Amino acid sequence: MKTAEVLKEHSFLERLIGDWTVTAPDMTDSEPWTETVRSLHGIWFVAEGTGRMPDGKEATSILTLGYNAAKSKYVGSWIGSMMDYMWVYEGELEASGNVLNLYTTGPAFDGEGLADYREQITFLDADHRTFTSSAKQPDGSWKQFMEAHYARKI
Repeated sequence: MKTAEVLKEHSFLERLIGDWTVTAPDMTDSEPWTETVRSLHGIWFVAEGTGRMPDGKEATSILTLGYNAAKSKYVGSWIGSMMDYMWVYEGELEASGNVLNLYTTGPAFDGEGLADYREQITFLDADHRTFTSSAKQPDGSWKQFMEAHYARKI
């Protein structure tokens, strides 16, 4: 097995490193979440988020991201203490270099089987980014259902 090397594709992920405050339009009654992102030698990136759910319970989430050179795809996973499903991602960076599209399959909103989802990490500038989630519709379009805003702690 060949040892992984840091590639130009990792530079997008490198931008995630640091401490972030996380808010969302629907979080008006709760404290912001926090997220800390670290690098495993420039190959893998681990983001740990903590905060309170709308019901007041504390929650933790872990996002892992990397780049798989053999697949020419970004890969990753997400787990959260609020659910027992592991989300597995595969995706690509848009030509702008500011938007990472991650595709996954997970529990459908209606509770019947699985559905296709797209998560997007969008850098607005070096210290601000968004994370959006969309569900694939029957006509093939994407309908956004979640948005979070990240501001780098300085």
